[in-house]
Amino acid sequence: MELYICGALTEEESKEVSTELKKHPEIEKEVKEIENSLDQLSSSVAPYNPTKLFAIIKNKLHLEDNPKTIPIHREKKKTNIVLYLGWAASIALLIGLFSVLNDRNQLRENLNVVNAQKSQMEQQINDAKASAEKKEELLAIFRDKNIVTVPLDGQEVAPEAYATVHWDQETKKVYIDAKNLPTPPEGKEYQVWSLILEPLTPTSIGMLSSFTEDENKIFMLENNNLSQAFGITLEPKGGSKTPTMEQLYTLGMVKNS
Repeated sequence: MELYICGALTEEESKEVSTELKKHPEIEKEVKEIENSLDQLSSSVAPYNPTKLFAIIKNKLHLEDNPKTIPIHREKKKTNIVLYLGWAASIALLIGLFSVLNDRNQLRENLNVVNAQKSQMEQQINDAKASAEKKEELLAIFRDKNIVTVPLDGQEVAPEAYATVHWDQETKKVYIDAKNLPTPPEGKEYQVWSLILEPLTPTSIGMLSSFTEDENKIFMLENNNLSQAFGITLEPKGGSKTPTMEQLYTLGMVKNS
């Protein structure tokens, strides 16, 4: 009867059952009760346990207590309505799980973006704070009356170039303000030289590395020499043992020498 109600019988079998129902009103009544029970069941929430569903159906149809129940021998190849409902419920559950997982992954991705933005903002704040502290420190140094300031004028290779050396003779530190030097080409770096004039003796005191990345263009170097002048040349990356005079960008004399 369940197969008949669900339309799972062949056309010939369905006609045969219809004929028999007309002959036996009590069986026809039983079919209507099954149909009502299935209608009520289909309007409720789809269960996830086929075994429990089958027990509910038996209870609703009073199959255990009703002597008129006619056992139906189903073929193994026929699909049970209970399995259909169970599969439908399982598919609905999987769709729901995928939706939840997708939402969770989206939330996690959004959280990662927010955390990245927060970290970036914190880094920017720290950089700005460090930059401000560095500027205050440099300002105090440049205003120190014991600091020797040496302007370096542009030379033939770059007349527009300009730099300033701030030399603390007590701490042996030299601060190079290279804001007005052109950006060096790829594979080249500026090298700073301490000069003794008589006889001319150049001594390298360091490179202006990370020139492009340094926003302030102020570099601190060590100078343990009795410098009479300072010069800056453009050299291959890593520097040279002696200055390339054809690439002398700036040069300046120490006034108190």
